[in-house]
Amino acid sequence: MDLAEISRVMRRRWYVLLPGLLLTVGLMVAVRLMVPVTYQSQSTVVLLNSQKATVAYDGNPFLSTQTSLTGMADSLARNLNSDGSIRDLKSRGAQGTFEAKLADNAQGPLMWLTVTGTGKASVLSSDRILTAYAKERLEQFQKQQSVAPKAMIQMTTIVPPQNPVAQTKTRLEYLVMAGVAGLVVSLVATFYAEARRRSRKPVRTEEPAGPVTTPEPTAAESPVDQTIALRTPPAWSRTTENKSGAEQRTGRSVMTVAPAAEPLDEESTHGQRSHTGQRDR
Repeated sequence: MDLAEISRVMRRRWYVLLPGLLLTVGLMVAVRLMVPVTYQSQSTVVLLNSQKATVAYDGNPFLSTQTSLTGMADSLARNLNSDGSIRDLKSRGAQGTFEAKLADNAQGPLMWLTVTGTGKASVLSSDRILTAYAKERLEQFQKQQSVAPKAMIQMTTIVPPQNPVAQTKTRLEYLVMAGVAGLVVSLVATFYAEARRRSRKPVRTEEPAGPVTTPEPTAAESPVDQTIALRTPPAWSRTTENKSGAEQRTGRSVMTVAPAAEPLDEESTHGQRSHTGQRDR
């Protein structure tokens, strides 16, 4: 089936295709209303060495990077993603979903703190709450281990919480899925209706116009005419043996017709009469 045939079927079954397309549009509108736009805000923090560990670097914590800081950042991220931390964040007024992880392709103890939600303003405020809560949790861990204040790991914000950005990928995927599904169902219903319609049409069989009859010889035809129709040579030119042989082969008697006498002209008639008169004398 080519494109021309498909277009013809769609034109013929428009009463099936049109409701399907309308339902598809309605489904896409429903998906748009039911799947809201989500926003995302992200901040970046880094863990720094303690004042005691940076004495050799004149107190500059950015010059002292140890592998232990990366391990501490991973531990802190796991704690922020726990159920207990999420309850604490919600009790402080944070909304949405929270995620803390090590920054991709980071060469140090960098962390991403991400908040995702449906409200633009609430997402930004929740990301600020998450950033402050992460710093508090880091201090609590060290206090629980009775770490001296000058030996405590510090946290500083590299990138503050950013303005929320709309995340339209998920919503767009749902819209595309709804549109494709509705279009496929509409086309299937259209071609199914076409197939049912064609199967109900009776099959036309060609009948002969009338009985074929062979013409029979009429009574007006004489045996001589029938013999001529057989394309046999003239009866006067055949010998007796040929006649008998032909009669045996065909099983029919052939009537021979003697040739008619040719008329005599007037001069020959006058000569015959004079000759007859002299003979009588």
